[in-house]
Amino acid sequence: MAITAKSATFVHFQHNKPHSLFRFDSRSSVPFSLKSSFSPPMATFSVASSTLGLSETFTKLKREGKVAFIPYITAGDPDLSTTAEALKVLDSCGSDIIELGVPYSDPLADGPVIQAAATRSLARGTNFDSILKMLNEVVPKLSCPIALFTYYNPILKRGVEEFMITVKEVGVHGLVVPDVPLEETAILRREASKHKIELVLLTTPTTPRDRMKAIVEVTEGFLYLVSSIGVTGARASVSAKVQSLLQEIKAESSKPVAVGFGISTPEHVKQVAGWGADGVIVGSAMVKILGDAKSPEEGLKELEKFTKSLKSALL
Repeated sequence: MAITAKSATFVHFQHNKPHSLFRFDSRSSVPFSLKSSFSPPMATFSVASSTLGLSETFTKLKREGKVAFIPYITAGDPDLSTTAEALKVLDSCGSDIIELGVPYSDPLADGPVIQAAATRSLARGTNFDSILKMLNEVVPKLSCPIALFTYYNPILKRGVEEFMITVKEVGVHGLVVPDVPLEETAILRREASKHKIELVLLTTPTTPRDRMKAIVEVTEGFLYLVSSIGVTGARASVSAKVQSLLQEIKAESSKPVAVGFGISTPEHVKQVAGWGADGVIVGSAMVKILGDAKSPEEGLKELEKFTKSLKSALL
């Protein structure tokens, strides 16, 4: 399995199984309901809406001469109560945006670490309603915005408009959907815009220049630059091509660019920031800490230590 730019979305994933964008996958056993049984109180929206959105966060950081630190964790691994605490830890350690992964049974963009986390989460019974309930309780306590990372099938099963309404009500500001071709994002973009959700699109090292320009034009919040070909996961080094890609993108647009996939050390973070990235995304390394810990308490302690080391690389 690998990421290519051909007929891509945001990105296109080569996969040995057929994947339909507009049909529900009968092979999927993900426990997502078609209709929400969770209805957050309206008061939550007014509290969460005081948090800056993705674009506003990048604007503020640019004025301050800073680079955004964006960690990723998987919801429900090892359990949702730990996820809630992890979100608070990440926020208190200075995260500027937090990317929260919605577990899915066929995660085309994810490497073994995040795939395993999703499998554990689903096995424990995590579903979208339980994630919403957790976010409804936690988001008002956070100072930074949340962006959900989710595949398209869960959105379709819920209904695009209902999905946008529901996530906005619990205070979500951004959305990353990695498996939808650019040409098929019109409905997502329309509904996201209507409900003031910033839809972040992705581009890769192999995305043709004209296509990259089209993606940059319509992405909201920031542009997600995938640093390497393949799936998510820690790597020994960051491709030097990222530097030239950043220069190429910035020559076309003033929109902020955050780099992700394969960034896992303070050295990587500092290097990518030095190349001109507006944000740095760290995922698998975060997920691995929580997944490998002997206990949730140990995982949270190690997560705090690691997050501080990454954040300090940007200071």
